[in-house]
Amino acid sequence: MTRSIEISNLSFAYGARRVLDGVSLAIDAGERVAVLGPNGSGKTTLLKILSGVLAGAGAVKLDGKAIESYARGELSRLAAVVPQESEIHFPFTAAEIVLMARASHHGPLALEGAADLEAARSAMAATETEALADRYLHELSGGEKQRVMIARALAQEAEILLLDEPAAFLDLKHQLGVLDLMRRLGAERGLTIVAALHDLNLAALFFPRLVLLDRGRIFRDGAPEEVLTEETIRAVYGVKVRVERRGPERRPHVFVAA
Repeated sequence: MTRSIEISNLSFAYGARRVLDGVSLAIDAGERVAVLGPNGSGKTTLLKILSGVLAGAGAVKLDGKAIESYARGELSRLAAVVPQESEIHFPFTAAEIVLMARASHHGPLALEGAADLEAARSAMAATETEALADRYLHELSGGEKQRVMIARALAQEAEILLLDEPAAFLDLKHQLGVLDLMRRLGAERGLTIVAALHDLNLAALFFPRLVLLDRGRIFRDGAPEEVLTEETIRAVYGVKVRVERRGPERRPHVFVAA
C-alpha cells in the first residue's frame, strides 16, 4: 500500500508551550482518519503542519516526498484544506470562492477554462451549494459558508483532504451529509482524508481509523472500538462515560454517565 502521509518524531511549540511532542504516524493512500482530542491537544496544529502552513521539528512526507521540498503550487495540488473558520474580507460570491481553488492548476495570468468551471460546478453539486452560487459569502449562514469552503477544497481535486472540524456550524442534517460525503468521496476517488473532530460519535460512525491525541502525543491509534473505550476517554478527557456498541458493525457510541 502506498503511503500518503508519513510523520516521524514531529514536535512543535508556540514559544515555550509545546503543542506536539514526538508524534509519529503513517497514513496509507485512500485512508480516512479522524484526529480526536481535547482542546489544546494539537489537532489543528497537526493539520497546519500537514498543509505546509507551519513547520515543525521532525520529518513530514506527503506522497513519499519531504513536505518542505514542494513548491507552494505543487503542494496545493496535492493537499486541500478546509479550515475551521475562513476569514474572507472581500465581496466574492460563493461560485467565485469555489473557482479560486483552480488557481494552482494554471499560470497566474491564465483564465479559467471549461475543466475549471466543471470542477467547480461538480464540487458545488456534491455539497448542495449550487443554489448559493450567486450569493456573497458574507451573506451566508455559518453552515452555508462551511459547505462552500468544502466545495472549494473538492474543486481543488487534490489527493489529500485535510479538514478542521468540517461539521462545525452545521445542523444535524448537514453534519451527517458532509461526513457521508467524505466517506463516499474516499471510496469513489481514493482520497486520503484526515479530519480533526470533537464529536466522538460522529468520528466512530464515519471514520474507520481514529487517532486520539493527549497533550501533544498519540494516546491511542486504531479502530473506533479500540480507541473509544470508557477507560481511554476518562484518562484523556477526564470525564466518566458509558460506551455501548450499536448497529450491525457494533460501532461504539459514547454517553455521558449520569
